[in-house]
Amino acid sequence: MVAWLNLPLASGWIADRILGDPSWLPHPVVAMGKGISCAERHLNKGRYRKAKGAITAIGLIALTYASAWLILHLLSDYMWALIAVQAILIFFCLAGTTLANEVRMVFTATDRSLDDGRRQVGRIVGRDTARLSAQEVRTAALETLAENLSDGVVAPLFWYAIVGGPGMLAYKMINTLDSMFGYRNERYADFGCWSARIDDIANWIPARITAALMALLSGTPRAAWLSIHRYGKCHASPNSGYPEAALAGALDCRFGGTHDYFGKSVYKPYIGENARDFDYSDAVKAIAVNRKVEVIMILITVGVRLLFLL
Repeated sequence: MVAWLNLPLASGWIADRILGDPSWLPHPVVAMGKGISCAERHLNKGRYRKAKGAITAIGLIALTYASAWLILHLLSDYMWALIAVQAILIFFCLAGTTLANEVRMVFTATDRSLDDGRRQVGRIVGRDTARLSAQEVRTAALETLAENLSDGVVAPLFWYAIVGGPGMLAYKMINTLDSMFGYRNERYADFGCWSARIDDIANWIPARITAALMALLSGTPRAAWLSIHRYGKCHASPNSGYPEAALAGALDCRFGGTHDYFGKSVYKPYIGENARDFDYSDAVKAIAVNRKVEVIMILITVGVRLLFLL
């Protein structure tokens, strides 16, 4: 019985390791994005934008959880169908392989030409990329690798461990809401306020688990722990600084600085001390750390799920 309960997790994770996110395969996050955009177009105007943003965020998260729970409940008498649907859900919620591949492609593209690197990193970051230097392109990719290890791997698995598949999918809705609305600009400052705060809460524990695992598995745990202690709280986000600080310590490098978002310059405090240049070997080491964290988090998730059965 225990083996059957872990089969969806193992199957979904293996599928992500092999396939990533194929461009030809419809992805539920795309559907989430379309639903979120539709709600924003109709509600993000006029008065009470903060209240309407709260209703949008809470409503969509609740709807996502309830829909997933209902589907799995209806399939509860059909074991193989239930396992298959859960495995597909887990596969769609994990982004470890896609993230690693994208970072490799950023470094390869930048080595080829700066314009190629800018275009490639624009696929995975929210900042404006048109004027980035080669060093800034590589830095952006590594910062995103650290941050999205939490958002794209550890946090989904954390919520799966705690509340199962529906919670994992609800987390993806939370993360998608924040990625679309979590900006302190004129358009989203009020409407996206609740989306950003809910995302902060949902990622508080996973971000710190991510940083701890990165430090332990980095090969330079003392340097990583010291970096987390010194720089974890320096980021504007209450969560993103912790995995970034862990990676900065592991690579003996520096992240942060001034970046442009929607044409506006935003200063991010520096994380790390050594402002050295990056090369492809840094991507290789960072991805290796990510992969180790992913494996350990899978084992932790299995352990937590087993405890719930005792």
